[in-house]
Amino acid sequence: MAGKSVIAICQLGGEFKTNKDGSLSYSGGDAHAIDLDDQMTFDDFKKEVAEIFSCSINTMSIKYFLPGNKKTLITVSNDKDLKRMITFHGDSHTVDVYIMIEEVVAPDVSNRSSRTTLSEAVPSVDPPQDVIDNIVSDITQHNFSLDAPLDANGGTNLVVAHIDDTQIVLPAVPVHSLFNSNEEKHAKAAEQWQNAITGVGQRFNGVNEFREALRKYALANQFAFKYKKNDNHRVTVKCKTEGCPWRIHASRLTTTQLICIKKMNPTHTCDGAALMSGNQANRSWVASIIKEKLKAFPNYKPKDIVNDIKLEYGVQLNYFQAWRGKEIAREQLQGSYKEAYKQLPFYCEGITETNPGSIATFTTKEDSSFHRLFISFHASLYGFLQGCRPLLFLDSIPLKSKYQETLLAATAVDGDDGVFPVAFSIVDAETAVNWHWFLQQLKSALPSSCPLTFIADREKRLKESISEIFKDSYHGYCLRYLTEQLLRDLNGQFSHEVKQLMIEYLYAAAYAPRPEGFHSSLESIKSIWLEAYNWIIQSEPQNWANALFQGSRYNHLTSNFGELFYSWTSDAHELPITQMVDAIRGKIMELIDTRRAESGQWLSRLTPSMEEKLEKESLTVRSLQVMLTSGSTFEVCGETIETVDMDRWDCSCKGWQLTGLPCCHAIAVISCTGRSPYDYCARYFTMDSYRQTYSESINPIPDVKRPGHRDSSQTVVTVTPPPTRRPPGRPTTKKSGSLEVMKRQLQCSRCKGLGHNKSTCKQ
Repeated sequence: MAGKSVIAICQLGGEFKTNKDGSLSYSGGDAHAIDLDDQMTFDDFKKEVAEIFSCSINTMSIKYFLPGNKKTLITVSNDKDLKRMITFHGDSHTVDVYIMIEEVVAPDVSNRSSRTTLSEAVPSVDPPQDVIDNIVSDITQHNFSLDAPLDANGGTNLVVAHIDDTQIVLPAVPVHSLFNSNEEKHAKAAEQWQNAITGVGQRFNGVNEFREALRKYALANQFAFKYKKNDNHRVTVKCKTEGCPWRIHASRLTTTQLICIKKMNPTHTCDGAALMSGNQANRSWVASIIKEKLKAFPNYKPKDIVNDIKLEYGVQLNYFQAWRGKEIAREQLQGSYKEAYKQLPFYCEGITETNPGSIATFTTKEDSSFHRLFISFHASLYGFLQGCRPLLFLDSIPLKSKYQETLLAATAVDGDDGVFPVAFSIVDAETAVNWHWFLQQLKSALPSSCPLTFIADREKRLKESISEIFKDSYHGYCLRYLTEQLLRDLNGQFSHEVKQLMIEYLYAAAYAPRPEGFHSSLESIKSIWLEAYNWIIQSEPQNWANALFQGSRYNHLTSNFGELFYSWTSDAHELPITQMVDAIRGKIMELIDTRRAESGQWLSRLTPSMEEKLEKESLTVRSLQVMLTSGSTFEVCGETIETVDMDRWDCSCKGWQLTGLPCCHAIAVISCTGRSPYDYCARYFTMDSYRQTYSESINPIPDVKRPGHRDSSQTVVTVTPPPTRRPPGRPTTKKSGSLEVMKRQLQCSRCKGLGHNKSTCKQ
């Protein structure tokens, strides 16, 4: 059978425009067609595109639209993504592919000395001085040309040079290593700003514009000045060097806001400042200088800013000036943090207007400062109620934002065991009160009467809130957090190997389907460490052990599904609150659209992962013998003897009840009765339920900076930032995964030992 192929219409150089319905349209640029089949690798495709458009393969980003969806661009980043794109567009024979050239990002230098600057993105070992001298000598004696400029701020590590007819590859040496004269060091500033002030009669739109031009002029011409008069109507400035006659006076023109230079003595008798202090370079000037570089390198450090500005402009800043300038530049690029909180009411209103059925609500404190925000989109609520198991995972993610908020998340699991976001909240701090409020909003969003099972950290103090708000629900403790708490509380004098073995027994006890397996594992822990055994007994095992738990958790014992939100917020935590929330919305929208398109290609009755599990259980059926005992009850004999009740969908091995899929004993009975195993699988695993989960879409939110017309009688709440500010120092990084082991350990069904199964058992 021939593989699928499409013609990729690759486009570069155009621009996207947003239409009124939120869809995107692309116009302009060049286009070329490339034959694409499922045998082509992603690297080969990128090479062909780079060759056609004569662009760098390292700065290229490839995106496309899903069929019938012009609102969400999907990124192609590996072979799997490329094959998925071909599959999606196999019926249409063509696919529009958009090539975007991204700016080169400096290599990660976070683990190097903080003294490293962006202009040092070159080999750290400088060439010997005699090599540099020889290079300079060759430049002056031969016909010399470069394929790449010698740029002190470039990220290129090699320069291809042509000397006469010979091509030589040289290490990239920063310009300042070759030219150390004061004139070259300030060439950039002189070129840009030397004529910022031209003389008497020059006009400016306002006093701030005049001050900015004056500051740039002084930096370019290397002198310091001081104000004699400085207000909104007039500015008089003289050279800071005593006795120097340079002087300038500007004032406002009558009946206008224009500022005009009235007097100027352009003569300097001083030598200027060889190395100027930063008192002439205020934070606004610093922001204007670094803004473009900060856009390309978001992790631009204040220490690097100090070094680069001293190198390029000869101005010595202190750390605080660089930090303040960076904050202003970031605010200019991303928007004001304070303004974003003011826009919060309009943003919530935009969510409910563009996504009917969604919930977006917030609260403030008595002083109008931000307290809590709750967001749940209609597409998420509908998908959870229609297609997901009644199972919710609660987790918290500390945000490394300016105001140190915390994100609370409720996630579900779809029919293919994929993470499905249901609701999230941003709160000023993680407290029991805020968790209670979050659960109250979640309850109002989920009117279902079906009992829910929650899985969360036992230290979140959620037990009372869950039982109070969600009647008849169940609270399962997260096994990962339980393990971490055990190791913290019982820091005994044991080797790593002993602790590892004890945790293996703990996981075996948690996953054991029957009480006898649970108690057997606990006895093993008791023989190793009595104190650990007592701690586990007191940790309410009925809330985390499969054999004792009363609810349905479908064999999910950890709440690490919140890691999806963690990965999303790690890319957006520096954004103002409305932009951060909208970035999360975009991620959820892309997730839903992608999985909906993927499921359209599936032909099985169950989702792929569940089909695989069912097939695995079916492999052991042949060795089992089935005997009818009475009515719908059967006895199945194999290595063990189990009882299967077909009416109750129950097997004494507990595998059927724990997973929602028929175990091997149930499949053996089903086969004998001539029925289909698919009829005895939980409905959540069927393709119909999966497609229902992702059947609704999330729509874009309009620009909240320009809210629509509002009734004058409506009161708009003014929200201010929370009082919490980010503490000094490097933020802590949340560690994913447990301290020791995170995956289920093998347990032999014959000898009940750990680390092997019955096929490799030596007994």
